[in-house]
Amino acid sequence: MQFDDNARLDTTEVQDVRGSRIPGGGATIGGGIAGLVALVVGLALGISPDQLGLSSGGDEPAPAASSSLARVEQACRTGQDANTKDDCRIVAVVNSVQDYWRQESARRQVAYTEAPTVLFSRRVSTACGTATSEVGPFYCPGDGKVYLDLNFFDELRTKFGASGGPFAQAYVVAHEYGHHVQDLEGTLDKSQNGLTGADSASVKTELQADCYAGVWAHNATTVKDESTGRPLITSLTDADIRDGLDAAAAVGDDRIQEKFQGRVTPDTWTHGSAEQRQEWFDRGYRTGDMTRCDTFR
Repeated sequence: MQFDDNARLDTTEVQDVRGSRIPGGGATIGGGIAGLVALVVGLALGISPDQLGLSSGGDEPAPAASSSLARVEQACRTGQDANTKDDCRIVAVVNSVQDYWRQESARRQVAYTEAPTVLFSRRVSTACGTATSEVGPFYCPGDGKVYLDLNFFDELRTKFGASGGPFAQAYVVAHEYGHHVQDLEGTLDKSQNGLTGADSASVKTELQADCYAGVWAHNATTVKDESTGRPLITSLTDADIRDGLDAAAAVGDDRIQEKFQGRVTPDTWTHGSAEQRQEWFDRGYRTGDMTRCDTFR
C-alpha cells in the first residue's frame, strides 16, 4: 500500500491522547462470556466496550508521555510521512476511508457525520465506558469515535498469528469505520441485544463491517482526496489484499477459540468464523458495492 508522497494529511480527523492521564481506569471485562474467552473475544475487533461489560475502576495514571513521542499533528504532514511512520499511516487511512464514505454518502444523498479516531495508550475513557488496550480497536456509538491502541497491531501478529503488514492495519481501521456507517444507517442497534452465536445479530453486524471494509478497499485507489483532487492511496497490491484477508481470518471466532481454549464453541461467537470474515471482506472488495453487504438477509 502506497500513499501519494505529496498529499497533505488531515490530522484533525485523529485525536492523539497517547501518554495522557486517563481518569477512571481499571476497566474490567465481563458480561455473558466469562474468563479467558471474554478476553480473547474482546481483543477481536469489538464494537464498543460496553457490550463486553466494561466498567470504570479507580483513578490510575496512564504511562507518562515519552519526550520522543511526537503527536500526529506535528509528525504527520504528508503522504511521505504515512509511507514511513505507523501512526501517520493510520492518519492517512482514516483520511481515505472517510473521504470514501463522505463521497459515497453524497452520491446516495444521505448525510455523513465525521468520526474521529482516538489514538490512546493502555486505557481510555469513552462515552461507552472506560476501556483498556485489551479490548482491542473499537467503535463507540455513544460518542461516534473509533478508538485504537497501536500496540494492537503487534498483538495481531504475535498473539493471533496474522502476517501483519500496512494493509492489515488498514483493514482494522476500515472495519471500525464500517461500524460507524452502520451507526449512521441505524443498523448498529441490531447487535445490541447481547445474544451470541453463529447466526446472531452480533455476528451479522461484524461481517457487514468486514464487507464495508472491503468496499472501501475496492475504491481506495480511485477515491479522490478532497484537498488535492487526487487519490491519497496510489497503489494497492494483491499482496496487500492477502494481508487483509489473513488479518480477517486471524480474528475469526473459531481461530481464536481454538488457539486460546482448545475447542470451538459456535454458540458463543460474536464476530464470525475465519472463513466468514474472509468471505465477506472479499465480497466487498470484489464488488465495491455496499448494497452487496446485507448480511442480515
